[in-house]
Amino acid sequence: MINADRLWKNLLDIGEIGKNPDGGITRLAFTKEDRQAIKMVEALMKEAGLAVHEDEVGNLIGRKEGEDSNAPAVLIGSHLDSVFNGGIFDGSLGVLAGIEVLQSMKENGISTKHPIEVYVFRDEEGCRFNFSLLGSRGMSGTLKLENLEYRDNEGISLAKAMKSCGMNPKEFFKASRRPDEIKAYLELHVEQGKVLECENLQVGVVTGIASSLRLMVTVTGKADHAGATPMNLRFDALAAAAQIIGVVEKETRATKSAVGTVGQIHAYPGGINIIPGRVEFTVDLRDVSIKVAQQLEKSILSQAEDICTQRGLKLEVDFLQRVPPAPCSPEIIDTIAESCRELGIKELHLPSGAGHDAMQVVNLCPIGMIFVRSQNGISHHPAEWSTPEDCTAGAKVLYQTVLKLAE
Repeated sequence: MINADRLWKNLLDIGEIGKNPDGGITRLAFTKEDRQAIKMVEALMKEAGLAVHEDEVGNLIGRKEGEDSNAPAVLIGSHLDSVFNGGIFDGSLGVLAGIEVLQSMKENGISTKHPIEVYVFRDEEGCRFNFSLLGSRGMSGTLKLENLEYRDNEGISLAKAMKSCGMNPKEFFKASRRPDEIKAYLELHVEQGKVLECENLQVGVVTGIASSLRLMVTVTGKADHAGATPMNLRFDALAAAAQIIGVVEKETRATKSAVGTVGQIHAYPGGINIIPGRVEFTVDLRDVSIKVAQQLEKSILSQAEDICTQRGLKLEVDFLQRVPPAPCSPEIIDTIAESCRELGIKELHLPSGAGHDAMQVVNLCPIGMIFVRSQNGISHHPAEWSTPEDCTAGAKVLYQTVLKLAE
């Protein structure tokens, strides 16, 4: 029911788009590489017999009609954009497996009561504009006009980038869908962790997705001479930032479940013999419990304020993103698990610490996710790898689950 060789070939082919010399993938949203990947997938959708169109935020949608065209659709989705120098499976597996499901249905003459759609969500990673889940926000109606003013490192706004790809940013709201149009949403994704590998299992059933909070923290002190300024007379922004970063690690470790990351840091003016007068750094906080996430945020920001006050520095915190946890539907969890058992695939129930477009789609309909084993748990890295056998197993579970949900 799944053409494993075709799925694997498509994965390797799309892995050539945006490929770096070390084998990693850089395919940022609204770049020529991103557009090239979209065009490749569009061709695959048409080959699978799907009606294809692009919505007002750049999501590519392929639709297979059901026997009842008025019935709500079952959606399969993921993304094609990457992080800087990422891997070939993150996002792409979910998109290509979704198309493979419908291609296989076409070849086997299988029809369903409900329509089925494959969504390629634009800019899931958010690496270029520090604002993730753009396409799924647009589709679920949570995108705001001011979000389109986020800028990349070259000062190009999200709105301008959208215009360069032929879109009208002012019409972003037209991409939103109604809840009565959608029955369920499914996403197949590599685990990006080591749980399945440690359990020697191919497939995981996701129970929910952790919350995501992204902050831009700015500490402002006073730049001064590194040799002539005594330690007790310094207003060192970087020293304070280092303390705050230590708090992020300490407090997240204490929760036993949350994770915290400082992924970007910039010190100004940046001279080797100058005390940093201003430091900007990002903080990424995640937990599957909204209560734990809120307590963690409060504790870190309170201690950051105390550190800056004691040092005579100014603290500013900008909230780049706040996405609550997204629980998966118990009914869809059971359906995925049943599909695994029917296929003779032993499954494991586990949460997702990584964010996914499903976190936005949950505002419209019940969601479900299927994980595929990641080798050594590596992701967002050139060494990201899942075997052909594991990818095929995940695609088979997706196929079986789609048939059940689409009746």
